[in-house]
Amino acid sequence: MREGGRLLYGGLEDVGVSIAWRDFEPAKGFEWSRSFQSGSLELCLNLAGEGSLHCATGRMELEPLTAGLYVPGGEGLRAWRKPGARQRFLTVAFTSRFLRRHLSQCDGALDPLVERFVLDAACPAGVGEVRRLTPEQEREAARLLHPPTVQAARGLWYQSQVLQLMVTHFFTRGGADELFCERQQRVARERVERVVALLRQHLAAPPALDEIGRQAGCSPFYLSRTFSREMGMTIPQYLRKLRMERAADLLRSGKYNVTEAALEVGYASLSHFSQAFCQTMGCCPALYPLKAPSPATGSPETPPPGTR
Repeated sequence: MREGGRLLYGGLEDVGVSIAWRDFEPAKGFEWSRSFQSGSLELCLNLAGEGSLHCATGRMELEPLTAGLYVPGGEGLRAWRKPGARQRFLTVAFTSRFLRRHLSQCDGALDPLVERFVLDAACPAGVGEVRRLTPEQEREAARLLHPPTVQAARGLWYQSQVLQLMVTHFFTRGGADELFCERQQRVARERVERVVALLRQHLAAPPALDEIGRQAGCSPFYLSRTFSREMGMTIPQYLRKLRMERAADLLRSGKYNVTEAALEVGYASLSHFSQAFCQTMGCCPALYPLKAPSPATGSPETPPPGTR
């Protein structure tokens, strides 16, 4: 595989499913669709970096810590990875034959894109909805890189993880079939996604908590509790994490010095920025470009974001 990638498990021809890991930093826009496998449905677990996909029927924008389903459909789907930031993601590709064997009894509950592909492997290109990864799903993705089992049992372990990914990402419930507790969970996830989108959009000058709550559709107190439960950290802690990750990308690019990076992410005090950066990234910002792993090596030993 190219672009800092490696195959973790399987193969479409012999197993009917494959799991691949990619880690690279493109100097210019990278045409991601060149790596798509014809005649497959793919699930992308996007841990870092941003990617865009579009076809005649829709468009998908993948942000860090999100997941999305898509069908390449020959050459009907075009996709790019944005330059200037490290791209770290897992792709799980399935054949329709493999999915029919496991999903033939699941009619009516499948994601529409999955159902179309299961019925007809030659269906046109399409994209599904983008979903934010929960903290547990982030940990599951990290385990795919470092299986917690002996070498002899890894094939069997990966088989179980593939089925778990299908359970997590291939089904949808709505309307009368949606239980009250499921609706609460869905609404909570949607609110958290709105908050994350707002923070990313206004990284240097985020709205006040009252305004964030208004746009998320609930009280600031309730939103704070919901966000902490879903993400495992408070809104200010998550904002700092986003800021430091963005600052790290700027410093790694070599186009920004420490002061410029601090101002770009909303810090007027260089000492406060340096302290926050050191606590989050593990070293002072001036040394970070020297200590950061080279994207060209694509070292699999560096854990994905959110797994420390």
